[in-house]
Amino acid sequence: MKKVMVVGAGPAGLMAAEVLSGAGVAVQLLDAMPSIGRKFLLAGKGGLNLTHAEPADLFASRYGKRRPQIEALFKSFDSTSVRDWAASLGIDTFVGSSGRVFPADMKAAPLLRAWLTRLRHPKVGPSVEFLMRHRWIGWHQPVPQATDAGAQAGNSWLDFETPYGPLQVQADAVVLALGGASWARLGSNGAWVPWLQAKGVDMAPLLPANCGFDVQNGWSTHFASRFAGQPFKSVAIEYTNSQGHKFARRGEFVATASGVEGSLIYAASSWLRDDILVHGTATFQLDLLPGLPMERVLAEVQHPRGSRSLSSHLKSRLHIEGIKAAILHELLSKEQMTDPLQLAKAIKALPITLAAVRPIDEAISSAGGVQFEAMTEQLMLATLPGIFCAGEMLDWEAPTGGYLLTACLASGYCAGRGVLAFLEEK
Repeated sequence: MKKVMVVGAGPAGLMAAEVLSGAGVAVQLLDAMPSIGRKFLLAGKGGLNLTHAEPADLFASRYGKRRPQIEALFKSFDSTSVRDWAASLGIDTFVGSSGRVFPADMKAAPLLRAWLTRLRHPKVGPSVEFLMRHRWIGWHQPVPQATDAGAQAGNSWLDFETPYGPLQVQADAVVLALGGASWARLGSNGAWVPWLQAKGVDMAPLLPANCGFDVQNGWSTHFASRFAGQPFKSVAIEYTNSQGHKFARRGEFVATASGVEGSLIYAASSWLRDDILVHGTATFQLDLLPGLPMERVLAEVQHPRGSRSLSSHLKSRLHIEGIKAAILHELLSKEQMTDPLQLAKAIKALPITLAAVRPIDEAISSAGGVQFEAMTEQLMLATLPGIFCAGEMLDWEAPTGGYLLTACLASGYCAGRGVLAFLEEK
């Protein structure tokens, strides 16, 4: 019986293992952590967002420059497939008001338990062998270099650190599903990058994605101490990047001790990050009252306020208070605050300048990794035949909203199918 090694027990690795086991292949799944799917479980803490129900064309557009490559994966396993797969595990799903798809109970743990039960006790094929606390530390011996895309690899050996000492593991093929470089404490630390680079695999630098930012010059002590952790609700941001592409969306985000983070910021984070890396700063416009036109805001600001303070006037006429009022005082001069036209313009388009990206380990996900051009269509490394890659370690990124998990599952599915084709050819 052929044996395949899957390294990484996240969604991509588990999906590859399911495909292989179901086809009668013996699978060893090794992971550095003591338990399975740690980041998956963390992602489900506030409600597991499995995928999104929006039309396929719009869904695919969320993957930016890597749309063609991710869309190719979706031909085999797409957002509908995610819901069908969950149903096959006995997990009902529903579509929320925003189009996001969740398990009926909103929880990640029941789905993971059902998945592991299938892998350990399959109706068809051998059970998957899980080896936890097995950390990959590199190649045991040189892996043959490919002379063409169809070259045969022979057997692959990898070195692992285990609680019982060093271990060398051999397999007929390998799926690497090692994650990116965010949330290192959950297992994704990017340590694998130099090992693949040493074998001639083309890599894009790992960068924070769905990340927070520090504002230029930082917040004042007063603002940071009173408002860090508080959300800007019912706002909109607009940003035009250095290539002239415009981002505009309503939502909410959060002030941090040094800057901003949260869903609305994450949605624009790839553009903001890239411009900061090239130009040093990026400035977006914050609309504190997206439901009101500029003319109405100006009229309310100009309305006679009598003996009331400006703060009371803004609260009474425009419901601007709390963190919304505080950000105006933080970023505007006294002269701007008392000039009705300048104040109204700031309420509708307050410039927020960002000067630094938060560290990658704080990010929801990471961009960069193994370039698709370094792999075959089946996700096999061109320079290392028999070695496949899947999940977040590939060079793609997407916003939150089910897009990350869907692409991870799709890549794991396709890598598993690719391994089957490789073994058959072999």
